[in-house]
Order: sequence, then structure tokens, then C-alpha cells
Amino acid sequence: MKNTKYTFSHLAALVVTLLAGLWLSGCEEQRIIYEGANFVRFTDSTLSFKESYSKAIKIRVHNGGKVLNESINVQYTIGGTAREGRDYRIEGNKGTVIIPVNQSFGEITLYLLNNANNILESSTIEFTIAGVSPSDKIKVGFGEGGLGNKMVFTIRDACIMDGIYTGRLPVGNQAFQLADIEISSADCKRYTISNINVGLLGFPQFFNWDSPVGFQAERPTLDFIDNGNNTLTIPQQVIPQFASGYDTLSGTGVWNPVNKQISLSIRMKIYKLSNGRDSIINLPLIYVPQ
Repeated sequence: MKNTKYTFSHLAALVVTLLAGLWLSGCEEQRIIYEGANFVRFTDSTLSFKESYSKAIKIRVHNGGKVLNESINVQYTIGGTAREGRDYRIEGNKGTVIIPVNQSFGEITLYLLNNANNILESSTIEFTIAGVSPSDKIKVGFGEGGLGNKMVFTIRDACIMDGIYTGRLPVGNQAFQLADIEISSADCKRYTISNINVGLLGFPQFFNWDSPVGFQAERPTLDFIDNGNNTLTIPQQVIPQFASGYDTLSGTGVWNPVNKQISLSIRMKIYKLSNGRDSIINLPLIYVPQ
């Protein structure tokens, strides 16, 4: 029998070949299509949102097999501790979701109703798939246990001023505006504004002073305290995104319980204006619920 000697280069080439084969094999696995029975299930087993979330929430049901050339009618039931009409509402035909022809997904559209009362408790909506048609072509849930036939949606209670707002900064006859600003609290006492950069980049030109503010892409936060009587206090705090030249920020505010609007007056001291003097200005920021 003839002895064969392998050099290092031969071994390296062999390793590369093997790795390439494994990589190609992995790529092939990514293209494998499920060939078993069709089944429908909820895409997510659990979801969780604060009740202050005001936009539509899409709960997906999907076909885990090949697409069909006919629509799939999925019937579902609703349980749990949340109250329909007080904690949430379903848009459209409640109890039925359609997966369109030649499509893989259908959606239940859910809206949360914000009845924030500073009582931090949670409630649940339990969605369960009860049936599907055509029943001769598709099953409910995957496997013997019907995996995915149930989805639990948790509604986390929000503090009274939690929510998504549009911020406005009025300056003379103009007003800067920024949407999708979140205001949140962990204890219903101290709140955090996710972004106070509402037109601040353009604001200084109206006062003829050199602007140290250059963070249009930044999202500086600001805290305020609910005093429990519809008045607000902005404690002294430093905004790291502001350049040197600013003192700490502080101020006051009010919350309107009728329209849920928050109005803040932020006190800001600015050093060394263009005229060589220091000055104190008040920024009137208004937050309107979206």
C-alpha cells in the first residue's frame, strides 16, 4: 500500500473545502420549505404594551405551511381580565381574522383605551384560536399540543400623564413642532420627557445670541414632578447635550385634566450672549396628546 504524505497546504485546502461544503449545506437548509400539513397559529405567544399606547396594535396570525389559493378564515375567542370597551377595543369583525388568498398572514387590529388613574396594575387579553376553514386543508396550532393556538396580551397600567405627545415650542408668530415624544413614569410622581429638542436648534436666532445648541439629532431628556394638584415642578437638572454656556434648567408647569395637555415653562440661564451679558429666558413647551 502506497503511503501518502499531506503537506500543510494540502491540509489547509482540505479544511477550506470542508468548511465550504458545510456553508453551502447551511445555505441549502435556509431554503427548505415546510412540507407537512398546513396549520395556523399566532405569530407571537405574548405581547405587552402600556395602556397609554395610542396607535393601532397588529396581532398576527400566520399560516405555517404553503400558501393556499383560497382565503383562510380563522375564528378566535377572547378571554382574560381586561374589559372590552374600557381597556381595549377590537377594530373590524371581532372573532374572525382572514388570511387572504396566496398570503401567509392575517391581522387582528387592537386599540388600547387609556384610563390611567395612577393605580399601577396590569390586565390581560387572552386570544385563542377556536377553529379554521377550510378545515380539511389546514389545522389549528402546530403538533399534537396545538402550539401557538393561544396568545396572551398584557396591558400594563400607565400613570396619568404617560403617553405619546406632540411637542410645540411657540416663538413669536411661529411655532416649532415635533411628534412622537414619549412621556413616562415608573412611580406616577416623577416623569421623564424622552426628547425636549423641539426646534431648539433654530430657537436662538430669534433672540440674537450665539447658539451653543447643535444637537438636532440628539434626544435630550427632561424630568418633571407631578405635585398632585395639576401643577408641575421641573427640578434643577443638567442637560448633557447642551454645550457649555448654560446653567442648570428648572421651572414650573401645569397639567390640564380636561384635554390632558401639559404646559411647561423652563427657566434657562445663558452666559455670554452676543452683547457680552448673561440672560435668563423661559422656554414655553407645550405637549399635546396624540
